[in-house]
Amino acid sequence: MIRVLLVDDHDLVRTGIRRLLEDVNDIEIVGEAASGEEAVNQARTQMPDVVLMDLSMPGMGGIEATRKLLQHHPDIRVIVVTMHDDELYPQRLLKAGARGYLTKGASATEIVRAIREVMANRRYLSPDVAQQIALSTSTDGVASPFANLSERELQVMMMLMEGCKIGDISERLCLSPKTVSTYRYRLYDKLGVNNDMELARLAILHGVVEGNGPH
Repeated sequence: MIRVLLVDDHDLVRTGIRRLLEDVNDIEIVGEAASGEEAVNQARTQMPDVVLMDLSMPGMGGIEATRKLLQHHPDIRVIVVTMHDDELYPQRLLKAGARGYLTKGASATEIVRAIREVMANRRYLSPDVAQQIALSTSTDGVASPFANLSERELQVMMMLMEGCKIGDISERLCLSPKTVSTYRYRLYDKLGVNNDMELARLAILHGVVEGNGPH
């Protein structure tokens, strides 16, 4: 049996993935976690073979949780399951030690395939993500300015691009509004922009988000 730990801050998502996997003969769900911190603790007690890890969570995000988990349990295979399919996140997560990367639109068949692939010591990337990474690494030109952002800065930026207000981001990431504002202006400084519209244009130019920008 392949022992799997589910990590996502939304109960509905964990329940959905559990239902997709519970009838698969060689997979057993051994635990669930709602945060990166809880994932690290659960891994210590449940000793899963595979962790399905959400990327954007309050507190410790998916990249940091992956890194910390693998420091203590290097044999665990981490597959990230996320809403984000731009190439910056997969590259960072692969560098952190993740073995797979799926978007939340993945079918049950694809999730099972990813679990079995990483158990066979192979990496698994959903086809759209693999294509984006291939394109980003095969084209010449200036490196993306977004590659220098921290995980939390990327989270804040993606939420701004979704049209989230400071208060919404503060609540979702369990940060004070003042801290979120600090991240926002740090983004502006690092990227050389002055407001959210300029940030959106830069993100669209580099293919980090599609062309609607903040609402």
